[in-house]
Amino acid sequence: MSNPGMRRAIGLTALAVTAFGALATTPDQADAGPKPVNVTLLALNDFHGHLEPPSGSSGTIAGQAAGGAEYLATHLAELREASRKKNTITVAAGDLIGASPLLSAAFHDEPTIEALSLAGLDYASVGNHEFDEGADELLRIQNGGCHPVDGCADGTPYEGAGFQYLSANAFTTATGEPLLAPYAIHNVQGVKIGFIGMTLEGTPQIVSQQGVAGLTFSDEADTANRYAAELRAKGVETIVVLLHEGGNQASGGGINDCTGFTGPVVDIANRMDPSIDVVVSGHTHQAYNCNINGKLVTSASSFGRLVTDIDLQIDRRTGDVLTARAENLVVTRDVAKDPAQTALITRYKDVLGPVASREVGRTSEAITRTQEILYGTTTGESALGNLIADAQLDATADEQGAVAAFMNPGGVRADLDVGTVTYEEAFTVQPFANNLVTLDLTGAQLYCLLEQQFVTGRTLYPSSTVRYVVDPAGATGATADPCVGSRVVRGSLTFGGAAVDTDATYRVTVNNFLAGGGDGFSVLTGGKNQVTGMIDLDAFVAYLTAKSPVSAPALDRIRTTAEAAA
Repeated sequence: MSNPGMRRAIGLTALAVTAFGALATTPDQADAGPKPVNVTLLALNDFHGHLEPPSGSSGTIAGQAAGGAEYLATHLAELREASRKKNTITVAAGDLIGASPLLSAAFHDEPTIEALSLAGLDYASVGNHEFDEGADELLRIQNGGCHPVDGCADGTPYEGAGFQYLSANAFTTATGEPLLAPYAIHNVQGVKIGFIGMTLEGTPQIVSQQGVAGLTFSDEADTANRYAAELRAKGVETIVVLLHEGGNQASGGGINDCTGFTGPVVDIANRMDPSIDVVVSGHTHQAYNCNINGKLVTSASSFGRLVTDIDLQIDRRTGDVLTARAENLVVTRDVAKDPAQTALITRYKDVLGPVASREVGRTSEAITRTQEILYGTTTGESALGNLIADAQLDATADEQGAVAAFMNPGGVRADLDVGTVTYEEAFTVQPFANNLVTLDLTGAQLYCLLEQQFVTGRTLYPSSTVRYVVDPAGATGATADPCVGSRVVRGSLTFGGAAVDTDATYRVTVNNFLAGGGDGFSVLTGGKNQVTGMIDLDAFVAYLTAKSPVSAPALDRIRTTAEAAA
């Protein structure tokens, strides 16, 4: 493991995005007066219930096998010991739960909350996935109590989180009050440190409407500035924002780099008040270590594969940050497993029993989420996405009269390897428990839906009945009116080989997330005669069982004009 005391120091540039170094004072300033208070923040984000080490490429980073709660807890304990435990605060930037493997999701992510509590987590912001089951469920996760439908599935009481969720910009619409505490003040040797927690303002666009019902989300920077002023009025000068929003490095950037950095967090950090010192970010599942506008901005990738070790020196008299340095450290698997985590995982695996290992089908080849590139950087189909769309059509064609189905890329969370497919593996592919919704759409609405893909930047996966042609030179529509776009060649859309008539009506299946306008596909909210069907995972499992051995569908449902002319 890297020595936590060893850090790189790179000078700051105001209003710039750079690799992060120290918020520096001169040696004379540092030596004057009482010695500063040294504080270590240990940060993670986007854990997504990965109690066991993630598999495949999801389980490696920086060329090393990484992740798993047993190893994460050991690394955290070692880092606390190295930096004097009483001065260490462990924090997280959202999506600790949701889109989780079966071991956690089968118990409504209670195992993950218990594991992170055991690992010493102190504060966490609320990510978009914390809202997957709605505000009431999030409050239960925080405060404890058995699930209102499934009860205490493991036979023991659920005590709630041993850490504090913070949610500054998610408000209960009816009252205007924050859903959870917006911030916390942590005292270290007489110095006050403020933590403000928030998720991305766009949460309603990426979470089902049921999940955010009764809630309003506000601008991230404006909210941070509001509460930073409130904290300063209480004598807090060291302020850390735990933000579930992030950015991306250009290709080639390492886990402690800030190469060609872009993304929403750049604008947010630039608009934040200078009193905010550190932004622990997430959401994009990327690793980076940046200075944006004089602020340390970090992210520890995802799935517990990294921990960001942040060292602060704070002026004992003024409470101001004198220096701030960070390093992303790999959660390697060459350390001893934490016994408390092992016991917790074993207990839940025993309760889960044979459900996880039940065979539900077979594949004749690996079927992946990898999206083809239609032209330039525009993404198209994926074999697994197409397979899921086929399963959804198969589940709704007879009973609901569906003639086509479309699946959103963000709902496909893992690949299928060749050979036996277990229930747990199928669940990992589709962990959200969305209901299938079949609705009426006119041909004109369908063309608008396909045009909306180029506005949202997300290509829907079509069922085998669907064919259409994309013109790279066509105009992109607008958010307010995607229908004005001309990327999809008119007359090229067919269902079952028959041209779609713009004036006719067709029965189409999507999941309830999309039906509610998720991922920006607002045209779907205008669908008529909606019928809610089975859970998407159930449809996928039934299809795998009935069609095994399953092979990867061809990527021939969306073509470019050049391909169509060939």
